[in-house]
Amino acid sequence: MNLTVARLTVRGLLGGRRGLLLLVVPALLLVISVVARGSSGDSDHVGIVLGTLGLGTLVPLLGLVVGTGAIGAEIDDGSIVYLLAKPLPRWKIITSKLVVAVLASWLFAAVPTLLAGLVLAGTRDGLALGYTVGTLVACTAYSALFLLLGVVTRNAVVVGLAYALVWESLIGNFVKGARTLSIQQWGLSVARSIAADGAVTADVALGVAVPLLLVVTVAATVLASVKLAGLTLASDD
Repeated sequence: MNLTVARLTVRGLLGGRRGLLLLVVPALLLVISVVARGSSGDSDHVGIVLGTLGLGTLVPLLGLVVGTGAIGAEIDDGSIVYLLAKPLPRWKIITSKLVVAVLASWLFAAVPTLLAGLVLAGTRDGLALGYTVGTLVACTAYSALFLLLGVVTRNAVVVGLAYALVWESLIGNFVKGARTLSIQQWGLSVARSIAADGAVTADVALGVAVPLLLVVTVAATVLASVKLAGLTLASDD
């Protein structure tokens, strides 16, 4: 990991409207949790707020913001050229940005998820812990996937929104066969393995979810590194 790259990435993520959005999304989750707690604290309510809304919608949106924001803006405005001019391996640039994106998504998604889980269910059935760990692993995969999109397309936000809202929130929630390829369902599978039996529902077995999480994260990171190296060659040409 390169500290200079990481510092520049943090500055880019937390500045302007992107930084504001990173605060608004977790605040929305906490507000909804408080309201839901006032009306009902049963496990079904926890599943809707933390599973469907949290893992299914807010977490991928945050992953999109930090993943594409970690590199997409630099590519769009051309400032990436200055970074690529440094004698740094391209994989080190990508991994440095990925570490920042993952830590940011953990801070703005996993921590609020833990707080929301404690508001909704306290320590009952390990729900807060389960959903938090599920969010941690999902954030990692989302960050890698959306970082890759930021490298391979200038329309990363549009493509990422289509994936997050159409595939994860719509198709992934209502088409059973598609759930095997849903990062949300992989996160729910991890959450289910930690929470009490029957407390969390997931359609993907843990033995399938964990390898897929690893494959997506590693493959997206490697491919992003390769594509960034190609971008350097294209710039030189």
